[in-house]
This record gives sequence, structure tokens and C-alpha cells, in this order.
Amino acid sequence: MSTSLERYTDRVEAFTGSHPFVVDLALILPLMGSATLGASLTLPGAHPPDQDTTAVILMGVSCLALLKHRSHPRAAVVVNAVCAVIVIAMGYLLTPLLLAPIMAALYWLATLTDRATLRAYGFTTMVALMIAAAFSDSMDHLSLLLRTIGPFFWLLLPLAAGTMTRLRRAYLQSVQARAEHAERTREEEARLRVTEERVRIARELHDVVAHHLALANAQAGTAAHLVLTNPQQSKAILTDLTGTTSSALRELKAALGLLRQSDDPDSAPLEPSPGLARLPELVTACASAGLAVTVTTEGEPQPLSPGVDLTAFRIVQEALTNVSKHARAETAHVRLVYSGSRLLLTVSNDGPAASPVPEATPSRGFGVMGMRERAHSIGGELRAAPRPEGGFEVTTALPLQPRAAEESEKTP
Repeated sequence: MSTSLERYTDRVEAFTGSHPFVVDLALILPLMGSATLGASLTLPGAHPPDQDTTAVILMGVSCLALLKHRSHPRAAVVVNAVCAVIVIAMGYLLTPLLLAPIMAALYWLATLTDRATLRAYGFTTMVALMIAAAFSDSMDHLSLLLRTIGPFFWLLLPLAAGTMTRLRRAYLQSVQARAEHAERTREEEARLRVTEERVRIARELHDVVAHHLALANAQAGTAAHLVLTNPQQSKAILTDLTGTTSSALRELKAALGLLRQSDDPDSAPLEPSPGLARLPELVTACASAGLAVTVTTEGEPQPLSPGVDLTAFRIVQEALTNVSKHARAETAHVRLVYSGSRLLLTVSNDGPAASPVPEATPSRGFGVMGMRERAHSIGGELRAAPRPEGGFEVTTALPLQPRAAEESEKTP
């Protein structure tokens, strides 16, 4: 029922917007008839004033003023109020029929103007008509309360109805504006989410592929160098190279599996994300590539959330990869410090650095930028810069338990 009523109301408003003069004329003619009929009503035993022509002219002027209610709602109210006060002062009985034009003017005033204007013009009109009714001769045998309470409620009714109409229109306009805004931004938001997901996947693939390929390249070069002078060590390095490539394929399969993972409970489970527990495996792989890595831990080790654990491991992995690729160093140091609610992580090397670039460029890769993005995504901080005494150092501070939203973004 309410839906049908709203549909009917919308159709009326649409027709009103396209044919305003026809609608106004169709409404004003009944109001003129109503006011004329109201001027002929009297109380039992009373005689109407002998000024019918004047009253009809005044009512006609008030109704004609309503034709301008769309462009001049305040002027329409003022003209109708003056005409109504004069007619009441002439001795005509104050009835809803006689007040029909001023009631219509107040309704349109409430729908077309703001609240301050409504208070100023609406309540001033109510007071003026109530004073005129109080001194009218047509109801001098009634008490003051009965003479004023009727006009008060009759005029309050169009003010309340107009206010409700204005609020409903404002609500519908706000809903329509929100819908249009959502439609405009939906495609942009979808594009932004796709871009963020692509960046996250690209960062994960970069950490996996770059690290293992760098180690594989270093292991292959070392094995080729030692194949004639030390065949046994060369054979051991080649054995480690097989493990490096297998680990790369395993992590690459796990990363790509995220793209194919469905909600099917029968689908194969994914391999757990790497964390600091695999640090010894990383140290062994670096050692086989000719880079000796020492790990020191200070403070009481505390459990890390999966996102922080993955971030810490990837930062160490990428930092050691950069040492192997860019620094002429044979040793590197990894220092873990558990301090309060944060994990302080430092990766440094003692050899001279080959001027690593702090920010990514097309020719130098995205290593440091990816580490910084990882740290910032869970509320951490990262600094990568050359050491004053030589070498290069990556320092990061990570929270042990990031916020839930950040955690969900980091955990595969």
C-alpha cells in the first residue's frame, strides 16, 4: 500500500514539474470556490456582512497571488495574510473554507523555503490571524480561547504537512545523490582494489623469485669456479642448488595457489606462509652461495602474528638477497631484538656496498621499496642506508600484533 502511494506521489510530482501552471490553476480554482463558500457561512441566527463583493475581490486577489507561490512564496503568504485579516475584520466567520487560500500559501512556504523563513513568516501569520479572530464581531459571543484555538490548529496543519514534504524531498535527494556518488566511484574503487591486490601479489612473487634466483646464480657461479680445484665442494654446492630451486618452486606454487584458491572445502590446502622459524634454512642457503650469515637474538622471543612473522622473514630474505647481489661482502649479520610490544630487526654487512638505490628504479629493481611497503602495511617502520663505517644496513621496527585489518591484508 505504501509503495503504491509513493509511486502515485512520484507521478504527481513529475507531472507538476513538467506542467506547473496547469497544476497551479487546477488547485487555485477550487480554493477560490472554497473561500467564496466560506464567506457565505454564518453562525445560526447571525446575518452575514453586507460586503460580499469586497470579500470576493479580496479572496480573488489572495488566490491570484498563489499563482506566484513557486517564485515568490513569501509574497504569496503576505498577500494572503493581509486579505484574510481584512476579511475577518469585516465580520466574516472564520472557517477552514475561508482560510483555504492562506493555508495553501503556508503549505507551499514550508515546502519551498528554509526553517528560518518558515518561523518568521509562518508564525507571524498565525499570530496576526489569531489577533484578528480575537477581535472579530462574528464570534463575539464565544470565549477568547475558542476564537483563537481554531485558527491556531488550522494554520499549524499546513505548516506541519509542508515541513514533512520538504524533509521527504530532502531525504530522497540525499539518497539519490548517494546512489549517484556510489555509481561514479564503484568502478574507481574496484580498480583501486585490483591494483592493491596486484601490488601485493607482485611483492610476494618478487621476494620469492628474486631471492632464490639470486642464490641459485651465486651457487652456480661458485660451483663453476670450484669444479676443477675442489670437485667435492662443487658437488656439495650443486646439491644445495637443487634444494634452492626446489624451495623456489615450492614457494612459487604456494604464492600462485592463492590466485586459484576457492571456497571449496575439498580443495588442497595451501602450504603455510614462511616465517622466522625458517631462518636457519635461509642462513644455510646463503652459506652455500658463499655468504656467511650470523643471527643473534636479544630479549625473550615472543609469539608473532602470521602477518608480522611473514613480513619479518621476507625483509630478512630480501636484505640478504641484496647483500648477495649488490655488496662485495662475505659476511652478514641478522639481529633480532624483542623490546616491549615491538620487534627490532637489523640486517647489516661489513663490506663496501655498491651504492644500493634506496628507492626503486626500472633498472635497479624494487627490493628496498618492497621491504618498506611490507613494514608500513602492518604499522612498522623501515630504514635502509649505508653504514658510516662501511657496508649497508637495513633496520626495521615491527609491532608484534598489528591491527586486525592490517593482519588480514598480510596473511595469505
